[in-house]
Amino acid sequence: QVQLVESGGGLVQPGGSLRVSCAASGVRLASYASAWFRQAPGKERERVGCISPGGGSVYVSDSVKGRFAISRDNAKNTLYLEMNWLEFEDTATYYCATGPRPCWTAPAMYNYWGKGTQVTVSS
Repeated sequence: QVQLVESGGGLVQPGGSLRVSCAASGVRLASYASAWFRQAPGKERERVGCISPGGGSVYVSDSVKGRFAISRDNAKNTLYLEMNWLEFEDTATYYCATGPRPCWTAPAMYNYWGKGTQVTVSS
């Protein structure tokens, strides 16, 4: 049984930093595309970043480029999202997702999802 469990969300002030984690079981993240998505109220789910199967390619969306970094610890089977210079617009529920296909932007291309962790940027 595949499980993805996100952690590390919380309340942070604008300009602050936060790291969220996604611990996986029942699936080897290194063999799959591993992605972070986010969804704010009333908005579509947006892919923030992705690491390809094998780790040869890393994608980060234009909206967070230069501020966010995605990484994966294969030994711990854990995916990370380091978020810096957080802005009000980054407030959302952050989800990790994985699947055997390449790093697509569409959520439907990912087979397994965590339940999400809330990140709120507020002063």
